[in-house]
Amino acid sequence: MAKRDYYDVLGVSRSATLDEIKSAYRKLAMQYHPDRNPGNKEAEEKFKEITEAYEVLSDEEKRRRYDQFGHAGMRAGQDFHQYTSMDDIFSAFGDIFGGSLFEELFGGGRRRSAQRSPRPQGERGADLHIRLPLSLEEIANGTEKTLKVKRYLPCSTCSGTGSRSGTGGYATCPTCNGSGQISQVSRSMFGQFVNITTCPTCSGTGTILRDPCPTCNGEGRTMGEDTVRVAIPAGIYEGMEFRLRGKGHAGRRGGPPGDLIVEIEEKEHPYFRRDGNDVVYNLVISFPDAVLGGEVEVPTLDGTALLTIKPGTQPGTVLRMRGKGLPVYNSTERGDQLVVVNVYVPTKVNGHERDLLRQLAESENIAPKKRRKENKDTGFFGKFRSSFSF
Repeated sequence: MAKRDYYDVLGVSRSATLDEIKSAYRKLAMQYHPDRNPGNKEAEEKFKEITEAYEVLSDEEKRRRYDQFGHAGMRAGQDFHQYTSMDDIFSAFGDIFGGSLFEELFGGGRRRSAQRSPRPQGERGADLHIRLPLSLEEIANGTEKTLKVKRYLPCSTCSGTGSRSGTGGYATCPTCNGSGQISQVSRSMFGQFVNITTCPTCSGTGTILRDPCPTCNGEGRTMGEDTVRVAIPAGIYEGMEFRLRGKGHAGRRGGPPGDLIVEIEEKEHPYFRRDGNDVVYNLVISFPDAVLGGEVEVPTLDGTALLTIKPGTQPGTVLRMRGKGLPVYNSTERGDQLVVVNVYVPTKVNGHERDLLRQLAESENIAPKKRRKENKDTGFFGKFRSSFSF
């Protein structure tokens, strides 16, 4: 019979977090545990199936391979555990629930027979989030940036292991017996309650260092400065994020690094305003240029270009320069540059200029047309009176 999809087995989505996967496994494991279903072969097989699914989906590398290749990727890797005995399952099951709670619920005989040897458990590093300011010119043409990032880096003394010898030196945590959790049972009038907390001695790893590195105090990492190069494609926009895998904080005790998340921030431009993939530019021309027309030089994101002004262009006219805007992200299309025409009105003129303007004001072509009288009577009585005019 073909294997079921591991996500379907646990009843979680393909985007489920590790905590959601753990929670789903706990719930199903409690339901199908053989001690709660004695003699039920179907429950035992179901328990094996959900435990196998959990081992793959709770491991970052195995989950990545499974997402990419499915069950075939698991067979090719030959590094996931095929559960064949109940002792194997009890060992993994106890890791999730914590040894003391597991023994309290189901008894400790099988758990003791499957005691694991101590091994180091690294923690994934945290993600880093930075904002990267870019000009409209950089957004229009794409760019490459070298970023200086302060982040945790693997300790050079212990090679990230946290151990002085650099080879490990781990022992089972005496406080939690390797489970990484502390269980406290309290009783009240409503019944018995079990409170599970992270072990304060090992921080949930289940192991402690015998010989911690003096440089990093057993962390396996130290704070430092690193340089990261990031290629920015053309046409991006404000708030867009890029995730650089493995460029975040280094993990504790050799754990995998986090990611660096770069969020794009648009710098305010001195004379362009972005409108989607179009850019808007306010052009101020003189009164003679607006009347007579001509060619003017205007700035663009790629330099300068000539723009034709037609005679009689009115203030507020919007002229379109095709293909002079921003490229559409991940496309060959490009926006336009919109030029809003404004006419400059001087605030100071000399005597000669004042005389010229007064002469122009008397011209019928320069002065605006006079509006008709709003109270002019064109109705029935007005026509009646006009017929008797002398």
